[in-house]
Amino acid sequence: MNSKHEYNGVITKKDLTKVFLRSITMEHTWNYERMMNDGYMYSMLPALRKIYPDKDEFLKACKRHLEFFNTTPHVITLPLGISVAMEEQRANNIETFDTASISSVKTAIMGPLAGIGDSFFWGTLRILATGVGTSLALQGNILGPILFLLIFNVPAYVLRYILVFSGYKFGTNFITTAEESGVMNLISKVAAILGLTVAGSMTAEMVSFSIPISFGTGETATTVQNVIDGIVPGLLPLLLTGLVYYLLNKKVKPLTIMFVMMIICVIGAYFGVLA
Repeated sequence: MNSKHEYNGVITKKDLTKVFLRSITMEHTWNYERMMNDGYMYSMLPALRKIYPDKDEFLKACKRHLEFFNTTPHVITLPLGISVAMEEQRANNIETFDTASISSVKTAIMGPLAGIGDSFFWGTLRILATGVGTSLALQGNILGPILFLLIFNVPAYVLRYILVFSGYKFGTNFITTAEESGVMNLISKVAAILGLTVAGSMTAEMVSFSIPISFGTGETATTVQNVIDGIVPGLLPLLLTGLVYYLLNKKVKPLTIMFVMMIICVIGAYFGVLA
């Protein structure tokens, strides 16, 4: 790596190494509200402290990275490196840099990155490591569990280390080129649209909410859910997500929302109103 080319700002290779080391805790700070947000912000702290010596700007940056985020933990350092580069660029151009683009880029890449990461690490490498480890363990060979851990973890940590520098290099070069060519605003809009698309697909895929009440008899019988799906497929999950988003903006506590939803779902399922 050409250090003069890649580390010509306040961020150094040592700072990125700290980000890499902190990212290892990502799987231990996961939560059901915003998933990886705590670990993401914790990993960014060494870089953010150096980028923003002003306390107010530092706190604003911390708050930015407490938003919802989730992807395969073994490739988390790629978006972390990009975020560090974007924050560094933002600190140099506070008045003109579009802060929303930082969140938009994170949201846009987390879905595709998770698809690639899950396929490789959970769907391929883990199975390969399990096959080797299990075959030896069944023979009473102590190398079974050792090889399982090595085959899975060595590539995972090596890639995680490389990606934090690749993400930073990509982010720095890409943002500089984009700003010089004047297409940064267009990129921000495209990233925002892609991010909303990912959020919409996650809503349809992960939120399950239906009304099984039926009416009619015989072959003509249908359900309320079928009627709604015939008008707008996935309308109920979308409305439910919108309601939760509205309540969160009104400062209603997430645990309160979850508790009320649990009660409504139990009662609705008991009387056959919800499924």
